[in-house]
Amino acid sequence: MADGGVSRSRADARRNRALVLQAARFAFEERGLGVPLGEIARRAGVGAGTVYRHFPSKEALFRATIVDRVELFTDTARDLADVPDPGPVFFRFLSSVVRLASRNKALCDALEAAGAGRFEPSPGVGRSFDEALEVLLRRAQEAGAVRQDVGITDLRALLVGCLSMERAAPGTGPGGEAAGRMTALMCDALRPERAVTELEAVPVKRNESRCGVCGAALAASRTGRPARYCGGACRQKAHRARGRTRRT
Repeated sequence: MADGGVSRSRADARRNRALVLQAARFAFEERGLGVPLGEIARRAGVGAGTVYRHFPSKEALFRATIVDRVELFTDTARDLADVPDPGPVFFRFLSSVVRLASRNKALCDALEAAGAGRFEPSPGVGRSFDEALEVLLRRAQEAGAVRQDVGITDLRALLVGCLSMERAAPGTGPGGEAAGRMTALMCDALRPERAVTELEAVPVKRNESRCGVCGAALAASRTGRPARYCGGACRQKAHRARGRTRRT
């Protein structure tokens, strides 16, 4: 009887731990490190004390939910280390990391904190990811696909920044920016050729007045008379130009 009670107790503990992990994974994916432990306990249907029995701190619980995701990125990078076309593979890997991690606030927070040295998902996990990523970077540089002055520190900073921007503009935003646009610009910046990324021009509003000197949009005049210049500097330039014309 005692053995049966112990077995049930262990089974309940395993079930509660699994419930907490599942609830934490979804909560951290949505809100990152900012989600309180009380919210996770509520989602798991357990008390806060149950959460603390399995995970002594929110950071420990956070680590448990994202370490496998970071390890998956690392294993994928290692599998790609010896491919015959390292340039295209490097850019596809970067794009995949941004696409997958930008949907997961926990991964974004973890990669940002690890890059700044404030967080380690698990002993050696962050360092292993950097090492695997650096191998892909070096091979792409040797193939002439990536500029030579880029190091792993630069790459991690670009990656974290790109994640933040993609999360800020998922899908198609009000300005017409397409999903993945920031990733494409990041990849362009890493390429060795002097390419220029042309952004879509902002359409001019109908009947919008422009400065006669610099072409800047003019604010509506408070006097009712249409403004001709954007400021005193352009007004003086126009005045000097008229003077030269008269003298000529």
